[in-house]
Amino acid sequence: VQLQASGGGLVQAGGSLRLSCAASGRTFSTYHMGWFRQAPGKEREFVAGISRRGGIINYADSVKGRFTISRDNVKNTVDLQMNSLKPEDTAVYYCAGTTNSNSRKSSEYNYWGQGTQVTVSS
Repeated sequence: VQLQASGGGLVQAGGSLRLSCAASGRTFSTYHMGWFRQAPGKEREFVAGISRRGGIINYADSVKGRFTISRDNVKNTVDLQMNSLKPEDTAVYYCAGTTNSNSRKSSEYNYWGQGTQVTVSS
């Protein structure tokens, strides 16, 4: 599966952005999907994950209550709605797919999008 992320940009603290990831291929619904982020000088970290049919969702503690992950297996998309953004949310955001259920480990994700920059100003 090939992944293409979009929707990043510059926003003030407290604002919102919606990231979208479009997947090619007919097997999208067989992959657990996740969003990760990587800030300068830091390791890539898990942000949110969603199971194949959307029934199981996980968030990093740092984004819980502010971010919402969703997927549409007809449109082959997975979105990340980000509200109440903080400067510490600034990073390159990646969507990724895995055959490992509910994984939070980037090493277990097989497919990655190219990343989209999110910058939150204070």
